Amino acid sequence: QLQEQQEEIENMMNAVFKGVFVHRYRDVVPEIRAICMEELGTWMRSYAASFLTDGYLKYIGWTLHDKQREVRLQCVKALQGLYCHQDTAAHMELFTSRFKTRMVSMVLDKEPDVAVEVVKLLTLMLENMEEVLTEEDCQSVYPVVYVSSRALASAAGLFLYRRLLDPQREAGREPSHNGDNRIFFRLLLAFFIESELHEHAAYLVDSLWDCAGPRLRDWETISALLLEESPTEGLVDRQEKALVEILAASVVQAAEGQPPVGRGPAKKVTGL
Repeated sequence: QLQEQQEEIENMMNAVFKGVFVHRYRDVVPEIRAICMEELGTWMRSYAASFLTDGYLKYIGWTLHDKQREVRLQCVKALQGLYCHQDTAAHMELFTSRFKTRMVSMVLDKEPDVAVEVVKLLTLMLENMEEVLTEEDCQSVYPVVYVSSRALASAAGLFLYRRLLDPQREAGREPSHNGDNRIFFRLLLAFFIESELHEHAAYLVDSLWDCAGPRLRDWETISALLLEESPTEGLVDRQEKALVEILAASVVQAAEGQPPVGRGPAKKVTGL
């Protein structure tokens, strides 16, 4: 009897979905389309057995191309709620392979608040779906740490830290404050030098400040690296110069507590 009641409820939900949602997710009113995406995400989290399937997920994937900011934003937030847990993310493999290219491209969304949430979404994917993002995918996110919008740059900074700079990212590593920070700075130097944007150290430091501020304020480790004379452990001239730039930017950031000149709150892009 319980199974019959469950089947009856599922049939009713399917009838509502086909009779209402399937027509309204393409409604001419953007607010209604946005509500549809928001609610679909809620259904998937609350009734994963019934709704967390590719047959329903495809509606979110299709609507990632919506022309209206609020609709795309709700799609991304709905996906964040699914990728934030490994158990639900495990059901997303086919969806991810089908729509990942679109999600990665939205890092450059013309609406900064949408782009911020997309980078946060990709960070969740990085954390909860092992190896799903290729190096090419990640290369689309890394340069965002240098953009003028602080919210977007900080989101990209966390992604960069999780992917490349976190000394603990290797499973099984024993934490060591001093040793970890030396590894962090060497990884940071490699990224900074490779990015070839040496005049923008202040932007890079500001992007990482929220997630790696305590490491960037480790003046003792920075000094030790700069004074290291060992031919194997010491820095080459280019690395020393880059580390001095990072040190100077970190000191300014710690003293002033303000983003560098030219970086501030996100501004709406009115057109492409």
